[in-house]
Amino acid sequence: MPGSTLFTDAMALTAAGDGVYDGHLNEHWTIGPKVHGGAMLALCANAARTEAGGGAQPIAVSGNFLWAPDPGPMRVVTTVRKRGRRISVVDVELNQGDRTAVSASVTLGEPEHHVPPLLSFNPVVPLMTPEPPPGLEPIGPGHPMEHIVHLAHGCDIRPALHTLGPRTDGGPPVFEYWVRPKGVAPDVLFALLCGDVSAPVTFAVERTGWAPTVQLTAFMRALPADGWLRVMCTSVQIGQDWFDEDHIVVDCEGRIIVQTRQLAMVPAPGS
Repeated sequence: MPGSTLFTDAMALTAAGDGVYDGHLNEHWTIGPKVHGGAMLALCANAARTEAGGGAQPIAVSGNFLWAPDPGPMRVVTTVRKRGRRISVVDVELNQGDRTAVSASVTLGEPEHHVPPLLSFNPVVPLMTPEPPPGLEPIGPGHPMEHIVHLAHGCDIRPALHTLGPRTDGGPPVFEYWVRPKGVAPDVLFALLCGDVSAPVTFAVERTGWAPTVQLTAFMRALPADGWLRVMCTSVQIGQDWFDEDHIVVDCEGRIIVQTRQLAMVPAPGS
C-alpha cells in the first residue's frame, strides 16, 4: 500500500519465490528525501523471519548500508545459512533496481520475555518516565523537525528538544525520545526501527547535516508491551570523520527491548 502511513503496511512483503520478497517504502518512512535506515533494517528482519519460519524472531541484525535509496518499490533477497532448533541465520540483501542498499545478516531465535535477568543495568528507567512528560510536543506541523522527520506521519515521536543541543557541562550527549506507532501496537519490527530513530549525536557538537550510517547492529532482547517506547541515544566518541551512536529502547514496563550500536560519518562543518 504505497500511500499508507501504517507501519504494518510499510513492512508488508509479497513472496516472489526462491527466497525473494517484494516490498514498498514510501515518503512517510524517510528522513529528508531518503528512506530511513531503521525502516530498511526492519524490512530485512521481516524478510528473514518470514523465510526462516517457525515463529523465530530476529534477535540480532547486523546491516551494512551501501547506498541510500529513494522511496519506492524494493526487492529483498534472502539466503538461509543455518536452520537450527534454537538458532537460524539468514543473509539478506535489500535492493532497489540493480543496486543493493543494505546487506544484512539476521540471527533468529527466541527473545526473553518476562523472565527476570540475572543482571541488568538499565540507564533509561531512572531518567525517563513511562509516558512523555506533559507538554512535550510530537513532531508534526509547527515542530522544528517537521520537514526532516517524515516518520512522524506513521508514528508519534516526541523528542525532548532540550537534550538535543550541545552539552554545556562537558558531559556526553544523552538524547531522549518517546515513540509509538499510530494505529497499531508496537511490535518487534517497530522496536528495531526505534533503534535508529534519534537525530545524530553530532548535534551535540553542532554538526547537524546528513550523517550517513555505515554499519548498524541491533540486539532484540524482549517483545515490547503495548504502550510508549522510551529511546535513549548516546555516544562514546565523535571523531573528525567517524562517530559511534548507541540506542537503548525500553518499553512501558521498563524492560530493555532493543539495543543498537552504529558507526556513521560526521557531517561536514557548517552542514
